[in-house]
Amino acid sequence: MKPAAFVYERAESIDDALARLAECGDEVKVVAGGQSLVALMNMRFARPDSLLDITRIEGLRGWTLAGGTLEIGALTTQTDLERDGELAKHCPLLAEAIPHIAHVAIRNRGTIGGTIAHADPAAELPIVLLALRGSVTLRKQGSERVVAADDLFYGFLMTAIAEDELLVSVNMPSTGAGTGTAFEEFARRPGDFALVSVACVVDHDGDQVGPARVVLGGVDSTPFALDGLQDLEGAGRSDAVERAAALVREQVDPTGDIHGSTEYRRNLASELTRRAFERALTR
Repeated sequence: MKPAAFVYERAESIDDALARLAECGDEVKVVAGGQSLVALMNMRFARPDSLLDITRIEGLRGWTLAGGTLEIGALTTQTDLERDGELAKHCPLLAEAIPHIAHVAIRNRGTIGGTIAHADPAAELPIVLLALRGSVTLRKQGSERVVAADDLFYGFLMTAIAEDELLVSVNMPSTGAGTGTAFEEFARRPGDFALVSVACVVDHDGDQVGPARVVLGGVDSTPFALDGLQDLEGAGRSDAVERAAALVREQVDPTGDIHGSTEYRRNLASELTRRAFERALTR
């Protein structure tokens, strides 16, 4: 299959890209790795008039740590993050989730910024960002703003990123002592889209549970943040695990399809949450 005709443009700098977006933001689509966008274009689900290639822009790769927050350049590839042992020390949840993304060839080109901006509800990185209460930095001509993950995703493949804005960095807090994290995912085959995935972040002292955050992918039109976890604070480990799994069964109402019924996906989500919560409490 082939995409509809489009104009290809290449930005040599951030200012160059922002000027183009300001001029005709609704007619141009930003492309970096292109691992999701190009597939949609080939199937004619996306038909942009122009593609703006930002891969040559300097300064949007790599990461820095300041004030307990990791600032990751939007063009940093998933493979770069996966192979970075130092990054894994500061953000083990991100390091654990990345190998679940598609295949090596996809991760070699796919970027962290592109994955977040695409906002596929079954993708791994949006739920990690939401579980960690991270944020993204958006820039347009003359201004810059930071949008919290809680305010970023609002519909299927839809985000709060305006047509004239460019995502320049993804920001995630470093997790330290006293905080356990875990990621669980089930797919029919390695590399397939996840039927359900779970990212879990739990503060604990070994015996009792503190503040917790559980976000699920593949069960709604956006990454799904589990509600009611504040009631688990102070509970023992085994009790908290069971109650978290029960909350999933109460709140999650996924759409059934040929890969699994609603009830199957709900039970799967509950079981993966149980596993993730239990493992996070051992870390």
